[in-house]
Amino acid sequence: FERSHMEILKTLLRLRQVCCHLDLLKLPDLKSEFPSAKMDLFFELLDEALDAGHRVLVFSQFTSMLAILRQELERRDLRYCYLDGATKERMRVVHEFNTERSIPLFLISLKAGGSGLNLTGADMVIHFDPWWNPAVEDQATDRAHRIGQKNTVYSVKLITKGTVEEKVLAMQEKKRLVIDAALASDEKTIGKLTWEEVQELLTL
Repeated sequence: FERSHMEILKTLLRLRQVCCHLDLLKLPDLKSEFPSAKMDLFFELLDEALDAGHRVLVFSQFTSMLAILRQELERRDLRYCYLDGATKERMRVVHEFNTERSIPLFLISLKAGGSGLNLTGADMVIHFDPWWNPAVEDQATDRAHRIGQKNTVYSVKLITKGTVEEKVLAMQEKKRLVIDAALASDEKTIGKLTWEEVQELLTL
């Protein structure tokens, strides 16, 4: 088990990426007419939310997924703000979103926007790809629940049925095991899982 850490981490990462969008795999020969059912559903939800006048925070742990969403938003001529770990003048971007009502959408990488931001300009939160640690996910949702928020805040979590995403959430419910999303990059995290739990994650 110890010797297979990297392969297990790589497999879990790719299973998570498949849940989001096939282009995240970066396979040159992979051509799909429908690369992401989740993204299709996301834009259906987004259209309904914007029609109802909501302003939306969208969190993803993959900046590459946010890049795909940005391309589609620009194709649709939808205005948005964006923040990830490389963003400079974070507070300027936050202020722009909170004060400019004509911008209905804020795309945020979870690691960059999980804490320290007051985003009461939004009243809806969408987690495109859930963070395995529910405390981190809740902390991100709380960006819209800050002092000064007068509206009900709606939170939506997109889960791909019959995949590793569903299995991790079921494991959390059953054992309340905190599984850090750093599974993609932190070898120490895998030590929190038993071999039986890893097999359960990989058996779809």
